[in-house]
Amino acid sequence: MDKGATISGVSGKAIPDVQGQGDVRRVAIDRVGVKDVIYPIRISMPSGGEQGTVATINMYVSLPHHQKGTHMSRFVEVLNEHDMAITPADIAGIARKIRERLNAADAHFAAEFTYFIRKLAPVSGQPGLMDYKVTFECSSGETDDFVMGVTAPATSLCPCSKEISRFGAHNQRCHIGAKVRTDPAKGVMWIEDLVKHLENAASTQVYAVLKRPDEKFVTEAAFENPKFVEDIVRDLAISLEGDDRIRWYSINSENFESIHNHNAYAEITRAKK
Repeated sequence: MDKGATISGVSGKAIPDVQGQGDVRRVAIDRVGVKDVIYPIRISMPSGGEQGTVATINMYVSLPHHQKGTHMSRFVEVLNEHDMAITPADIAGIARKIRERLNAADAHFAAEFTYFIRKLAPVSGQPGLMDYKVTFECSSGETDDFVMGVTAPATSLCPCSKEISRFGAHNQRCHIGAKVRTDPAKGVMWIEDLVKHLENAASTQVYAVLKRPDEKFVTEAAFENPKFVEDIVRDLAISLEGDDRIRWYSINSENFESIHNHNAYAEITRAKK
């Protein structure tokens, strides 16, 4: 809107559009918008159902040098129009709608939320809900770019400790994370799919509920599958390389050491050929 443009208020009097006015400093802004919007969303599940959760959402657009400000309320207006259950494939459409509604060259949408997966204990079959941190990030401009991220808790057991100790080996929980770009033509990458890649790269998985037979099972499974933090990210990279849906990934593992006063960390980022 040009400088001096107005809209009508409830009283019928003209209300100036300050954001739409010009700016003489001629400095473009890369990202401007709203941050840390707490918003309920529903996520489609591969079973055909859906899961409700609460997301922390950031939405930005680029601002040209000649425009004073952006219209903040329009970001939330777009959110209100997308109250149906969403899949990763829907995020690009939301980012495009933000870009179009705010008449911007580029738009960015990011949502971070907790996602629950029902998981059975390995021996007793006791059910429990495991929580995973998930991020959906999408930029829309000349092209669309979507990145899904998942962080999963797991167990790692130290190969060195097992080798040099008369009995036992120190183990710890770890957080294994992956961000991926996928090829939509190859099929949907569900949150559950990425979780399987992450958990299978660890010494063993962790569970929400364990009975004594389960505890025996996971303890021995970790002991028979020792892994350094380097082993975890290498095994995860090989697993993701074998998934045709994934065309780029950035992965990491942080192992919360049980006998050191520091954590161990490893990271790999690759674009698949």
